Amino acid sequence: MDTAGAATLREPHADAAVIARRPAAIVDTHHHLWPLTPGPDAGHYPWLQEAYAPAHFILGEYAPLCRDYLPADLRRDFAGLPVVATVHCEAERSRAQALEETRWLQAVAAADGLPTAVIAWVDLLADDVGVALDRQLAAGAVRGVRFKPVVAADATSAAVVAGQPGSLQDPRWARGLNALAERGLLWELRVPFWHLREAAELVARIPGLQVVVQHLGLPWDRSAHGLDQWREGLRALAALLHVHLKLSEFGLRDQPWRREDNLPLLREAVDIFGARRCVFGSNFPVAGLRIGYVDLVDAVASGLEHLPAEDRQAIWHDNAWSLYRLGPLERANA
Repeated sequence: MDTAGAATLREPHADAAVIARRPAAIVDTHHHLWPLTPGPDAGHYPWLQEAYAPAHFILGEYAPLCRDYLPADLRRDFAGLPVVATVHCEAERSRAQALEETRWLQAVAAADGLPTAVIAWVDLLADDVGVALDRQLAAGAVRGVRFKPVVAADATSAAVVAGQPGSLQDPRWARGLNALAERGLLWELRVPFWHLREAAELVARIPGLQVVVQHLGLPWDRSAHGLDQWREGLRALAALLHVHLKLSEFGLRDQPWRREDNLPLLREAVDIFGARRCVFGSNFPVAGLRIGYVDLVDAVASGLEHLPAEDRQAIWHDNAWSLYRLGPLERANA
């Protein structure tokens, strides 16, 4: 899994220049919600409730996440920022409850107004993938699916998983990804940087499939060699015009969130993909283990300030509004 705790970076008094950089409207394309407290709405989230495993978690220790995180908590983290729409990404609820997660989110949205759209979980390698997708579409405002390929633990062992069931070479992907394309659904691709080139090879074979690469392509190795491999993978995906990039989760395992570490990569990724194929995502509450929501927005705004105003608006709002089919654009700009 990719969640809120004590943020390690805070700007207690934003000055006028910081406030001026903030976007006028934000679409957050990546957040999570989960109801853990026993009751009629409670779900089963093994990684949060009984299988605590920081050794395998994206940011390390995550005990602060093992509590309810609901729309009121998300809005509290917004702290008054102009978040006009959000996209919920499946939160690794028990896979037997994947459909119940979407139905719960639809009920939450009806009561609260958030989330605006949903990225659901469906086993894209299953024989009945089409049936499962149609059930998800009937359950709520589903715009895509996140189903993670089998990946290697690190770059040096990437070749070990190649060709294994569930890997990016598994021939069953073609059926599942074509089923997404036929229904106009996105594939939210979440793999570490050492699998980006392989992912590009797979995606290139699926005409009509819209893809969103999550979390900046997860550039976890910040060495010169690691970043070269990350750039190579991003460029391979960016060469496919139906692939988009999510500017989300810059955090590193067991390390503080530092602008000098993350903003150069943000700028480079936007340069590779182009501003019109990038969207913002907070990955809250996960990212809250390292940085507050307002601080995250301010940091990203600083990283984008060299772009023309229309490109900044595209990244913060317009691209996502169109990509996730959130409604007429005039509504957001009114």
